Amino acid sequence: MIPMSASETVQKAFFLKGLDCANCAMKVENGVKGIKGVVTCNVNFATTTLVADVDVESEESVQEAIIAKIKQIEPEVTVEDKNTKKNEHNHEHASIKKMLICIAISSIFLFAGLFIPLPVAMKIVLFVVAYLIIGGEVLYRAIRNITRGQVFDENFLMAIATIGAFAIGQYPEGVAVMLFYQIGEFFQSLAVNKSRKSISELMDIRPDYAFIKRGANFVEVSPEEVSVGDTIRVRPGEKIPLDGSIIDGKSMVDTSALTGESVPRKVTTGSEVLGGFINTNGVLIIAVTKNYAESTVSKILDLVENASNRKAPTENFITKFARYYTPAVVIIALLLAVIPPLVFSLETFSDWIYRALVFLVISCPCALVVSIPLGFFAGIGASSKKGILVKGSNYLEALNDVKYVVFDKTGTLTKGIFEVTKIVPAEGFSSEEISEYAAIAEVHSNHPIATSIKKAYGKTIADERIADYEEVSGHGIKANIDGKQVLVGNIKLMQQGEFQVDAPETSGTIVYVAIDQKFAGYLIISDEVKDDAKGAITALKKLNIKKTVMLTGDARAVGQEVAKNLSVDEVYSELLPQDKVTQVEKIMEQAHSREKVAFVGDGINDTPVLARSDVGIAMGGLGSDAAIEAADIVIMTDEPSRIATSINIAKRTRKVVWQNIIFALVVKGIFLTLGAFGFATMWEAVFSDVGVTLLAVLNSTRILQVKNLD
Repeated sequence: MIPMSASETVQKAFFLKGLDCANCAMKVENGVKGIKGVVTCNVNFATTTLVADVDVESEESVQEAIIAKIKQIEPEVTVEDKNTKKNEHNHEHASIKKMLICIAISSIFLFAGLFIPLPVAMKIVLFVVAYLIIGGEVLYRAIRNITRGQVFDENFLMAIATIGAFAIGQYPEGVAVMLFYQIGEFFQSLAVNKSRKSISELMDIRPDYAFIKRGANFVEVSPEEVSVGDTIRVRPGEKIPLDGSIIDGKSMVDTSALTGESVPRKVTTGSEVLGGFINTNGVLIIAVTKNYAESTVSKILDLVENASNRKAPTENFITKFARYYTPAVVIIALLLAVIPPLVFSLETFSDWIYRALVFLVISCPCALVVSIPLGFFAGIGASSKKGILVKGSNYLEALNDVKYVVFDKTGTLTKGIFEVTKIVPAEGFSSEEISEYAAIAEVHSNHPIATSIKKAYGKTIADERIADYEEVSGHGIKANIDGKQVLVGNIKLMQQGEFQVDAPETSGTIVYVAIDQKFAGYLIISDEVKDDAKGAITALKKLNIKKTVMLTGDARAVGQEVAKNLSVDEVYSELLPQDKVTQVEKIMEQAHSREKVAFVGDGINDTPVLARSDVGIAMGGLGSDAAIEAADIVIMTDEPSRIATSINIAKRTRKVVWQNIIFALVVKGIFLTLGAFGFATMWEAVFSDVGVTLLAVLNSTRILQVKNLD
């Protein structure tokens, strides 16, 4: 047995139930990163998931260490394996009920101490009891974190501020501030969870069950239990659980969950269907063509669920900002409490300590560290609703800076549905002969052009007629057919064989044929431009895209004809896959440092340029698996117009995120100044913390409104 390399890793993913604190998420992430055997770790606050790459050799022990570390940092968080399905509703409901009870009881004790005529000592007792009921958990967390060296968080700030209020005799205000803080945290938690659910519902395409044929009956099983070749039944209103081909029945299917397309699609016997489609009327009997792990719905869910693990630069900036910001304001608050009374004889310590405590409450950076990742998550969810899968918030943010959009032609701007419209034989050859030899040469190819040639021939092809098959990348096919040397491909292949041919003036794709060292003729194959392709170019120009470019391996006349019809700024024709990479690199060199180049393609030959460009966009409906894998963004509808939609969503997301950043910093700046000069009380301080966070979270949910973005 060959020993495994120490560099081999396996991915581990966990749900962190009860993770409602963005700062806590950051602490968990940093804690897990320090575990030996953990290569990378990312905690996604928006989806409450932790994803870590761990060494294969120590997989089991590292997994146990990760769970232990999470429980050490956040004991209240419940850790669940991502592959394990558990009901979280009861846990969430119990947490809400507990908080409401604490708020109610604490309020009763507070009002009793304020309004019932009692001795001062009794009032103090009531205030202390009210404080411990509503703030006991905050105090416990603060003390626990301090013992672990994790000092500067919102629990510490609130504990110091409210205990300080008690120390200077402001008992009612200390209780009221903690009560108001917890009420604010309660509503903030509800808002965050509602936002998470709203976004998750947009992407809820996971099938819950499948009815598999066992003998004469259909039995309900998990989609993971179904194998390729099994037969399943889907009744009206049910979700198609796996990819397959219909073997009986006809219906209309709702594809909106995968493609964002609102118009139902008609399917019948022989039609291919994808997991995640919803059957709207007839009963469908389907032969499964992919198991669940390889199915479209599984891949989409994996893309979407892991999307926010790739953080945008703005998110990373705010995380670093919060790390230094909180200790800085604590130091300022300490100086504020001590220096003025020492320097100015008329100033009192109690007055300046109170101001410092107000300053501490205001300083909590929750509004930023909660709303910003939630904003990008909402942007990814909004994109998904439109059939656009964004693999990371970094790519969503990068779309804002795209100034050059480069398109592949076939299958991207055109439908990729080809038909042989004309066969032109050379002297000594017939149209039938050219059609036959071209079809046999293309027998092993699944390219749309090859498919059209075989369809035009229309006869069964015997594999034994072909030998010495060779595919020449970017040129065509060389093969021995019936003992004759046959070349089928573009003009470059003919030039390699030293055949003198002239390219006819036509808007179609030309496939040349040579038989036994003689030029035999050519086929003209036409493709159709996509319905929304011209509108897509127009929409991009309205978004101030500097230049649109089309790259194609087709003949110059074909490329120029399509580019002219669509108003594409530049076109480069007769390109090999490596030529496309070179051309995109030239465009990237011309662009300014902050300007990004997006490439849009769909085929295997587009994979290198998709990976090389700043933002790779793949057509996911008809596109190859390799292109989808290499791309940063996948358009499930195959519509070029969705590129403009994705940029619009990216711009809206950035706008809302910066609204939240500016709003939070301005409000906090104002209240920090007011607090420092004694014009703000703890009531205003709590509003500036919790209130601003709540408003920022609610503002982030506006990104989900996608009706007018097409």
